[in-house]
Amino acid sequence: MRVSYTWLRDLIDVPESPDELSREYIRTGTEVEAIETVGDAFEHVVTAQVVSKEPHPDSDHMWVTKVDVGRFNLGEDGEPEPLQIVCGAQNFEAGDHIVTALVGAELPGGIKIKKSKLRGVVSWGMNCSARELGLSGDHSGIMILPEDAPVGVPFAEYHNTADTVLDCEITPNRPDCLSMIGMAVETSAIFDRDTHIELPRIQHEDASVHVDDLVEVRVDDPELCSRYTARVVRGVKIGPSPEWLASRVAAAGMRPINNVVDVTNYVMMLTGQPLHAFDLGKLSEREGRRHVVVRAAHEGEQIQTLDGVERTLSADMCVITDDGERPVCLAGVMGSLDSEIDETTHDVLLEAACFDSSHISRTSRNLSLISEASIRYERQVDRTRCDMVSSIAAALFEQCCGATVVSGAIDVYPVPAEPVTLTLRPARACAIAGTDIPAEFMSARLTRLGCTVETAADGTLAVTVPTNRPDLEREIDLIEEIVRLWGMDRVPATIPAAKNHIGGLSHDQRLVREVGQILRACGLNETLSYAFAAPGDLERCGMSDEGRGVPVKIMRPLVAEQSEMRRTLLPGLLTSVAYNEAHGHENVHLYEIGTLFHGRENASLPKENQSVAGVLSGTWGDISWNQKYAPLRFFDGKGIVEELLAQLRVEKVRFRPAEGEGFGFLQPGRGAEVLSGGTVLGWVGEIHPEVRASYDIALPVVAFELSLDALLRAAHDQGAYAGFSTYPSVDVDLAIVVDESVTYETLVQRLTSAGGKLLRDVRLFDVYRDEERVGAGKKSMAFALTYRADDHTLTSDEVERVHGKLVTKVCRAVGGEVRG
Repeated sequence: MRVSYTWLRDLIDVPESPDELSREYIRTGTEVEAIETVGDAFEHVVTAQVVSKEPHPDSDHMWVTKVDVGRFNLGEDGEPEPLQIVCGAQNFEAGDHIVTALVGAELPGGIKIKKSKLRGVVSWGMNCSARELGLSGDHSGIMILPEDAPVGVPFAEYHNTADTVLDCEITPNRPDCLSMIGMAVETSAIFDRDTHIELPRIQHEDASVHVDDLVEVRVDDPELCSRYTARVVRGVKIGPSPEWLASRVAAAGMRPINNVVDVTNYVMMLTGQPLHAFDLGKLSEREGRRHVVVRAAHEGEQIQTLDGVERTLSADMCVITDDGERPVCLAGVMGSLDSEIDETTHDVLLEAACFDSSHISRTSRNLSLISEASIRYERQVDRTRCDMVSSIAAALFEQCCGATVVSGAIDVYPVPAEPVTLTLRPARACAIAGTDIPAEFMSARLTRLGCTVETAADGTLAVTVPTNRPDLEREIDLIEEIVRLWGMDRVPATIPAAKNHIGGLSHDQRLVREVGQILRACGLNETLSYAFAAPGDLERCGMSDEGRGVPVKIMRPLVAEQSEMRRTLLPGLLTSVAYNEAHGHENVHLYEIGTLFHGRENASLPKENQSVAGVLSGTWGDISWNQKYAPLRFFDGKGIVEELLAQLRVEKVRFRPAEGEGFGFLQPGRGAEVLSGGTVLGWVGEIHPEVRASYDIALPVVAFELSLDALLRAAHDQGAYAGFSTYPSVDVDLAIVVDESVTYETLVQRLTSAGGKLLRDVRLFDVYRDEERVGAGKKSMAFALTYRADDHTLTSDEVERVHGKLVTKVCRAVGGEVRG
């Protein structure tokens, strides 16, 4: 919500400094994202006077003008001289006072003024129309100023267009603040000041005809539309808006178009009630009247909205129709192209209605069509004010469009709104706030917010909530309003009164934090992604549904691409890799700890599991003159997983090849399942190139995902103590030639088993393949073996005896032989 400081000043006395107002908004819960000065767009835009006007030598409709811009006059030689500007407008003469944009100016709409040549003649600026300045929709010619207008004065200073706009982030529970009147009321409650809101009134109604004689309105589904009001104004003269109206619309962040559209936009920003203006002449006539029917759309029904897009509707959407047949408006979102106001419009049907918030929200998001109107409707519009807002708009049509207001108003009100009365206990409010707040303060500030407050004999307050505050439903809501206006900074800090409660983390919470610390120590950075997922995420990743349950669908997703709950962390991490790579960051090392949701047939709630996952791409660091990093591959990811499991003291860790359709997302031969004994903890491997291509990732990606729940069950807080031996060890190298099918894991298990208590360490340091030296289908695996005893120094005979038995057993078990 863009709050114009000048506009707000007309509604209430505000502080002299916008910064003070911004601080108070933020203190009371309204975030101010930015403070902008409207009028900066007119930098290098000045008042000027036409000195001469000559025909362009090479054009029959352009003029070469000399323009006096006062102290800004500067010729090519650097001497003072009127500017030469080529102009295509026809509505000016020499001596006229105009507005000129100098070289370097940037006009609304992103138009940048540069020195240019127009058909061979140099032009040093631009003579501006009101539309080019963003002041109105008038582009019939350049803007002519009064004869007494000064020359060479900054236009923002002359026209008094400078305004400060506070860009406020309005929370979804405060629809009342999506209007200038609502922000004035909020300001009144913050500063305890009276508002002075003066609303336009209809001066004259044409009593010769009643609106019922011209229009009939029918609401077929009250669930979709709880109130519909309509007025008719005739003799509308389409044209540019008055400057005050255009400037207000522009300050609100919308482009002035014409007086009819600007009036509806202005009233919406003033009151928070969206309006729609129909060209009455474009609606079909039957029995002397137009018939407007509000109904649910037919499945597959189509409408071409004002943006020119043909849209297909579904049965839960609401439409305004011409006699129940042709849709002329997508209710609460946008009008149709064939009923819009244009230069031929004479009579206007003005709609002020209230539509169901949930239906508007679904319509807007399903069609990817979000408008200022839909934003307000989906947060709830106060239906009790439709008739008042309709009268305000009709009065402005009378004032700004030269229209005649037809007497009467149609008001179809099938679902009346009833104000809610709540009981507020001042003592309870003070107890919850943790400070003493006077009851007089509570009553006064709630009254400022539009509530009606009556004090009962027992001291409680009966608070009737205004209908534009749907967020005030319970006593605690009123207490929240009181505390935020009182100020949390005024509430003294105290120690909680609980006894015998010792704070701290649970066992699993400590382990989860330890997991994050270990992964960060390994060089990974923590990231967070949405718990929502697209329906095709698993398919895009090459993953199967097996073992992941059924998808948990979201009833009202914010966006279509996030309509399910995630069943794996991998898609979010791959999206982060793709985003970083697209922005020039190739070295990506990320991990995430999050919740997965697995739906179950005939179960009301999904099963939730904790998971930890990581991705590695690029290298560990940028290459420099003295440091070269190898690309990250499978063993880098496996090493991180091994380190994590070792630090958590997970026992009986082993890896087995990840094979089968369930691991189609991994590069064949470069993936492994991670196990602790017989329990599968997760997987680690390189992502398949086809999966990377689906995410537009060029570099190889190593990833892992482990079940955090299984990991925590397998972790141990303490490892078994082993004393240090004071006796020396003996190192022996052993190279065994085995078949290619024999794995490293198998050999280590055989060596460890055969070595007994004296074998303390086994380390693979070489793998060698050569058909001539070791044979086809064979490989040589060389290990460094360490022997040591705890109670004495080993003799060479002991080592040879133990080592000889080890070689015999291992070679027999794996069908290998010692390489000479």
